[in-house]
Amino acid sequence: MSAPRAQVVADPVSRNALVILATIAAGVVLYLLADILTPLALAIFLALMIDGFARVLENRLPVVSRRVAMPLAIVLSVVIFGGAAFFIADNAASFAAQLVAYQPKLNGLIARIAGMVGVDVPPTITELIRQADPASHLGQVARGLQSFVSTAAFVLVYLGFILASRRGWERKAVSLFGLREERQEAVAAFLRIRNGVEQYLWVQTVTGLMIAFASWVAMVAVGLDNALFWAILIFIASYIPVVGGIIAVALPPIFALVQFDGIMQALVLAGVLQAIGMFVGNVVQPRMQGRSLNMDPIVLLLALAFWSIVWGLPGAFLSTPLTTVMMVILVQFKGTRWIAVLLSADGEPGELREGHPHATPDEGPSKPKTSRTKPKTKARAKTPEN
Repeated sequence: MSAPRAQVVADPVSRNALVILATIAAGVVLYLLADILTPLALAIFLALMIDGFARVLENRLPVVSRRVAMPLAIVLSVVIFGGAAFFIADNAASFAAQLVAYQPKLNGLIARIAGMVGVDVPPTITELIRQADPASHLGQVARGLQSFVSTAAFVLVYLGFILASRRGWERKAVSLFGLREERQEAVAAFLRIRNGVEQYLWVQTVTGLMIAFASWVAMVAVGLDNALFWAILIFIASYIPVVGGIIAVALPPIFALVQFDGIMQALVLAGVLQAIGMFVGNVVQPRMQGRSLNMDPIVLLLALAFWSIVWGLPGAFLSTPLTTVMMVILVQFKGTRWIAVLLSADGEPGELREGHPHATPDEGPSKPKTSRTKPKTKARAKTPEN
């Protein structure tokens, strides 16, 4: 008989060093493959959003069946996103035309700021534009538009394939995880990822609508032009952590300085927008979010910086959902659980191994457990083999 092999126990220091090196390598791969992975990540994010929207329609509207819910959610999503994009593009042209009419006021604003910093001869807006030489940047703008169009096309292609093959993932999960316990743990992890992303989207959407509507009322009250245009931009910016709030508070008062002769309207608007953001961010959002996200605020800021560097603007939008996915995956493994603990807000990233979903992919809804006793079978005597 061969002697049993001794199990090799990994040194914790070596294991943690290996995890750190793997994290660095993963970051490099994400950066190098940004052109391929960014559309895929956006498509998965949109697929989760549309799937959640379909389930909401199915649960809230009795006339909508399961078969009709997904096509209806896709159509409504296209109408909403398309309408918002058309409105922003249409108003952006008129907004740019208004900036030309505000040129004398812009020159006056530049002169006041230059006087405050001690510049004797302030430049005009025309001189600043000439010094910026926008013609030299037309190539970069064209490449940026081309990249945006190609990314949007890839996102739509990926999204179509993901939605078309969504039913096959259940059979793949059954084949991938043979044991029922492993399958339950995998489904539990997926459900937590899905619920975390959907909860984040729900909270950001509701609070973004509240901030946008209250900001629109404030901007209309002071008489700011293009108030609805600014409100939609504030709503879109609310999905970007930290930076979105700064944009919502800073940009409308700056353009109020350009539009109005005095500074009182800009000061009032800045104070009201700051109060709205603080109230929603410190009172409403924590109550709605509860412990669903369970992520340290510093981690959110670092995640925003990291994903913005790796994937640019799409990374800024996806920074929080991507970090949520990472934390759920890291908590599943003993060697990486300490990273999930550091990412969490209270040091308890979640004990997924204790909670199982109500049903596995190959089963229907779970039935209540009944105490059944297996009938005892008589032990059969073993016969010696020849």
